[in-house]
Amino acid sequence: MRTFDLAPLFRASVGFDQIADLMDRVLSTDASAPTYPPYNIEKTADDGWRISIAVAGFSDADLMVELRDNALLVSGRKSDDDKDRTYLHRGIATRAFERRFTLADHVRVSGATHENGMLHIDLVREVPEALKPRRIEIARSEPRQTDVIEADKVN
Repeated sequence: MRTFDLAPLFRASVGFDQIADLMDRVLSTDASAPTYPPYNIEKTADDGWRISIAVAGFSDADLMVELRDNALLVSGRKSDDDKDRTYLHRGIATRAFERRFTLADHVRVSGATHENGMLHIDLVREVPEALKPRRIEIARSEPRQTDVIEADKVN
């Protein structure tokens, strides 16, 4: 895979550190990227998304959804209430996990639900009124009257 040098971005720009860091994370070839638990991201509206994470075996008390500095942190830690069980086969993984999702500016979490082994997190983008485009009304001006000074004849 190709590697890109982002040093020119850092040399020639100011204030774009988040974008450069994001590109650096995306372009890094990290083979140990976590694959557990599996998740989907779907677009539900023009300014809405839903993250669905498969969390079979976890209860509501075992899961935590937290928002920190434009990053959504989802973690799960199974309580040790099944120590006295003896499994002949254990195929449902309930190991601890932590997933991070970087959110864009003005994207907020509107809710989270846990049903049928799926954790659904709904996101919505709410752009503040000050940043939305607005149309400026152009007022019509009346024609200017030129002031004429009448002079007396001298001759």
